[in-house]
Amino acid sequence: MTRPPIRVVLADDERMVRTALRAILGAEADLEVVGEAATGAEAVSVVRETRPDVVLMDVRMPEVDGIRATERILATLAEPPRVLVVTTFENDSYVYDALRAGAAGFLLKRADADTLVQAVRLLARSDTLLFPAAVRALAAEHARANPAPPAWAARLTEREGEVLRLMATGLTNAEIAGRMGVGPATVKTHVASVLAKTGSRDRTQAVVRAYEAGYTKPVS
Repeated sequence: MTRPPIRVVLADDERMVRTALRAILGAEADLEVVGEAATGAEAVSVVRETRPDVVLMDVRMPEVDGIRATERILATLAEPPRVLVVTTFENDSYVYDALRAGAAGFLLKRADADTLVQAVRLLARSDTLLFPAAVRALAAEHARANPAPPAWAARLTEREGEVLRLMATGLTNAEIAGRMGVGPATVKTHVASVLAKTGSRDRTQAVVRAYEAGYTKPVS
């Protein structure tokens, strides 16, 4: 049975960037660009109308930036899309703020076409996160600013702590299950408990909080 195409929305204030992204994604039979936005406010509106699987989100946009747009999208939709931040600068506080807001990963604008296409496919079809190695410097900086262990750390069981650390390496539930030698359903239960105990909306927020608290060491 043929899968339906992965639906993508492009949010960037530069028309040329959107045109290039549309050309790259449109050349793939399993990807479909269903909308574009030049501002964060437009991105929220277009996402609500088109209900894509993935949003390619620039962080620096007029009116409403990509960070606020990401927050609104994830907070107001029952089944929100995965948000992939596409940015020019790797070590940018905007990138880290977007991840804190719930973005599932980020990609540099200079990435090649194959990398972009594979990132969209990966986010749409799995629960992985695309950011651990890229944000290690920013994560380390936040860890130094928050030296005290978080209160939630004591509430995690040993297994839950292991799951959280593996989540932070970008592994999916299925990959974590294979690493730990348990079933995917067991991992899903542990992830749900980690989210509840860390007060996180999703796995991105849980991993970011673990980084910031120094509970999880950034991947080198």
